[in-house]
Amino acid sequence: MNRNIPNSDVAASTTQREEAFAGLRDLIPLIFPVTAFGTIYGTASVAAGHSIAMTVWASAVMYAGASQFVFLDVYRLGVPAWSVVLAVFAVNFRHILYSAAVANKINHFPPLAKLASFFLLTDLQFAVVEKRFENFSGRRLITLTYYFAFGIAAYLLWIVATAIGALFGSLIEDPALVGLDFVLPIYFLSILMGFRARRNFLPVVLVSAVVAVAVEKTLGAPWHISIGALCGVATAILLSLSGGGKALAAAEEGSANG
Repeated sequence: MNRNIPNSDVAASTTQREEAFAGLRDLIPLIFPVTAFGTIYGTASVAAGHSIAMTVWASAVMYAGASQFVFLDVYRLGVPAWSVVLAVFAVNFRHILYSAAVANKINHFPPLAKLASFFLLTDLQFAVVEKRFENFSGRRLITLTYYFAFGIAAYLLWIVATAIGALFGSLIEDPALVGLDFVLPIYFLSILMGFRARRNFLPVVLVSAVVAVAVEKTLGAPWHISIGALCGVATAILLSLSGGGKALAAAEEGSANG
């Protein structure tokens, strides 16, 4: 029955299946932190007075991770709507940088698929796309199948985790006792360390960290996230323009060989 199927179609089908498995496989190590993160949000949202349905709906529509926590904190203060929007924008500003970095890697996606891909562009999605592109040294395209296999699975996992937290989170009286309050820092630290082999990693991270801490102590949250990120980007640009990046990379390479 299959003798009339062209070899090219069989090869394409096999490649798509492999790409889908690759996307799902890359999500496996992240299942626990995403589940814990989503569960905490579901718990916090219900504790803030939102219904279970509203909590799950927020995760399905926003799908913004840390920004959803900021929304809860600011909303609870009863501040004007523009303040809520501004605070969420300050935290989500990093996604503008993510979009700029990922755009050239998914430029071959059809227009509608590209729009959908930006909805799925979370911190984790950005990290895995960049890592996969780096692993193949840019010689292999980020396929639609890989991108959406990882993205849709992570999206569904986030919604399910939110629902679990909303339904059963109240059973955990003190999240700190089981270490759930430390999930968010570990979540972002694991993403950060995935880029440690890149040129200028240390100076960019140090500048971002110092500025973020200084801004948090002066202007307060959530502006430290956006301003720290922008200063890190500015540092990377200055190092590249001045040639400092090449000198630093050569020094690091010489140290490694020595």
